[in-house]
Amino acid sequence: MSDIDEESDIDEVQHDAPAGRFITFEGGEGVGKSTQAGILANRLARAGHSVFTTREPGGSPLAEEIREALLTGRVSDMGPFAEAILFSVARQDHVDRSIRGALMEGAWVVCDRFMDSTRAYQGAAGGVPRPAINALERLTIGGVLPDLTVILDLPVEVGLARASERAGDAAPDRFEAQDVALHQRVRRAFLDIAEEEPHRCIVIDARQPEAVIAEDIWEAVEARLGP
Repeated sequence: MSDIDEESDIDEVQHDAPAGRFITFEGGEGVGKSTQAGILANRLARAGHSVFTTREPGGSPLAEEIREALLTGRVSDMGPFAEAILFSVARQDHVDRSIRGALMEGAWVVCDRFMDSTRAYQGAAGGVPRPAINALERLTIGGVLPDLTVILDLPVEVGLARASERAGDAAPDRFEAQDVALHQRVRRAFLDIAEEEPHRCIVIDARQPEAVIAEDIWEAVEARLGP
């Protein structure tokens, strides 16, 4: 059994009874997470909800500083375990300074990437053992788990082409620049996570038109969270 197939201890942890809802978007490069997160946030706001949108790495001043170091590749030579630790430090600050308070105030938090990206990139693709990833989660997110995780799935070659087109003349970031085989492992990891945790995760085919994807996501949110 692979690391990604192991049962995660983090499943035992529950929210500290937040009043709001927490939705995360995950997937490989170029799948449209940011676009769909924005569409959902706008739709929730039109439905009368208080909405807090955020991203990872980032979402708090310290986490944004760490984001710059991670995405520019300044720490890539330190290896996947060091990256996992830095992502976790950023995540803890993000949860403590932004997400937890928004949830307790009753907001619907919509986040572009969260813990599953560390599981996929540094864990399944980078080789950091799953028990280590689980331990970092326990130490950093403090029981704040997503109520729903939307995994946008796309063939790797299509996603990388979209990411390249979106970037234009800008250089690819640290993760976009990695080889296709690694991106294949990342895609497989997200699908494995969805299979392990169907109560939390839903997979959406990101090859569809943008409006169709948005409608599929809204139907899932309505069915599972009843906005």
